[in-house]
Amino acid sequence: MEDNPYAVEPASGPMPPAAPAHAPWTAFDDHLVHTCRVVHDLMHGRLSARVPLPSTARLAPGELSLAVGPAARLTWRGLGDGSYSHSNVMAFGRPAFVLGSLAGNALGNAARKSRAAADAQPRWVYDGNGELTVTNRRAYLGQPNGFLDLNWTGLDTIDLAGPDVFQCSFQNTHTGGYSTVRVQSMWASLMFALAAHVAFPAHPRLLSGGWLPPGFEARCAVFGVPCPPVR
Repeated sequence: MEDNPYAVEPASGPMPPAAPAHAPWTAFDDHLVHTCRVVHDLMHGRLSARVPLPSTARLAPGELSLAVGPAARLTWRGLGDGSYSHSNVMAFGRPAFVLGSLAGNALGNAARKSRAAADAQPRWVYDGNGELTVTNRRAYLGQPNGFLDLNWTGLDTIDLAGPDVFQCSFQNTHTGGYSTVRVQSMWASLMFALAAHVAFPAHPRLLSGGWLPPGFEARCAVFGVPCPPVR
C-alpha cells in the first residue's frame, strides 16, 4: 500500500501552548457595554443627546431614563425589635402539676425571648422584586407594595458589593432613620458609575476603574464589540 502523500510528519520537541479559551459572551456583558457607552457620554457632556428608554417611573423635567430592567431589593435590618409576649401562668392542683406548669411556662418565655433577640439582630432581608429605572439623577425601584427612590445626591455611601449588587446608605426621609440597602440588578455598575460621577467623584473604586471587571475592554476587543474608554 502506498504512503499517504498528505500525511503530516509529527512535530519534534515540545508542543506549543494552547490558545487561551474565552468565556462565552453573556447578557451581563451587554449590560456592561451599554454602561460604558452611557458613562462615556456623561464624561463628554453628551448624555442629553441619548434617546430616553421607555419606563413606567414618574420622571421630573430634564430627567433622562438610561436603563430599565428587573431588580431585587435587600435591606440591612432585623426581623423584629426584640420584644416578645411574656406569658404568666397560674397553676392550681397537685404540687408536681404546679411545678411542671410553671417550668413549662418559664421555658416557653425563655424560648420566645431568645427568638426575639435573634430576630432583632440585623441581617440582609429580601424585600421583593420590582422594575428598576436608572436615570441621570437617581435609581427608582417600583414594587407592588411600595417603591425605593435613590437620588444620587441624597446618598451617604455607595459601593459595589458584587458584580450585580449596588449597595448604598442614606437618611430615610420618611422614618428619619438611617437605612442601608442593596439593589441586585445587572445595572449595578451603571448605578455605581452614575452615582460616583455625580456625587462621589473621589470614590476609590471610581478612580481605580474597579467598577468594571478587570480586562473588560480587552474582552470586548476579542469579541469585536466596540467599547469606549471610561477608565
